[in-house]
Amino acid sequence: MLWIMKLSWVFSAAMLVIILSPSLQSFHPAEAIRSSYLQIPLDYRFSFRKSPSFHNADECDSISSEISVCDPNLVHVAITLDIDYLRGSIAAVHSILRHAFCPESIFFHFLVTETNLESFVQSTFPMLKFKVYYFDSNIVKNLISSSVRQALEQPLNYARNYLADLLESCVQRVIYLDSDLVVVDDVSKLWTTNLDSKTIGAPEYCHANFTKYFTAAFWSETRFTAAFENRKKVCYFNTGVMVMDLVRWRKEGYTKRIEKWMEIQKSERIYELGSLPPFLLVFAGHVAPIEHRWNQHGLGGDNVKGSCRDLHAGPVSLLHWSGSGKPWLRLDSKRPCPLDALWAPFDLYGHTHSS
Repeated sequence: MLWIMKLSWVFSAAMLVIILSPSLQSFHPAEAIRSSYLQIPLDYRFSFRKSPSFHNADECDSISSEISVCDPNLVHVAITLDIDYLRGSIAAVHSILRHAFCPESIFFHFLVTETNLESFVQSTFPMLKFKVYYFDSNIVKNLISSSVRQALEQPLNYARNYLADLLESCVQRVIYLDSDLVVVDDVSKLWTTNLDSKTIGAPEYCHANFTKYFTAAFWSETRFTAAFENRKKVCYFNTGVMVMDLVRWRKEGYTKRIEKWMEIQKSERIYELGSLPPFLLVFAGHVAPIEHRWNQHGLGGDNVKGSCRDLHAGPVSLLHWSGSGKPWLRLDSKRPCPLDALWAPFDLYGHTHSS
């Protein structure tokens, strides 16, 4: 019971700081709660069971435990680590390793804005090959505009825009994955996607109403809509699953192009949905199509209510809880959606502090 007393004391102290501090009082209420939450030691908030060991099949290329990130035989996967989504990130890594034919050949690149989260990865996956990259929130702080959901305004959502700068120059290609998904197929199949002459590859959804991703102010101005001229087929795609050619990205300066649209958004309000629309403005119509099985998205429902959704028709290689409803929160609240049961087997979260 000692740990309960300690936790109670820490939480009380954190709340006292909020009450007494004028700077914290000026926060949005949700931010004040988040700030108190951050002051509780991480070990009291999270503990994960150790993952089973996963080893390469005999047919895989031999991989040394001291391997360099520049080894050409590696499959590179980038995922964010955030306190609010840490449980999801751990489950995503677990699912990738469990279904990989050559799990020891996968190198993970974790993007963070807060320190110490890598310790949870190390203790949960002792044999994992990974590196942590600190993303400075100040880079995008003045570029982020308000969105339909506060979670979409977090700076780490924009780290994917800077992968070409953050990762070593020898990393020529990377798979970017959101933290609210699980992979149920060999990720190397996604890795070997033929991008042809395109910079990114992603499942496209050409039946979606493309106009809804931008405001009426955008569609009324030819100086904005001209961005889509001379593009054969402009389709929606979800940026939570992308294969990215970092060599071409660096050469063409796509980070600056995305930033330009974010600057316009600050003054013109041409969209409402976080980090997605700038990607559509730059890449829609120039995306290498990937099978829909690699992003069965929308399982988190819409961006407000997070209602339950069904799978799209067809095979499944990746399940993605995009939207406001997250499987770990719904499972904990005892009000899960039916498909949340497909996420649960990869959840390694577990309390180690007990009375």
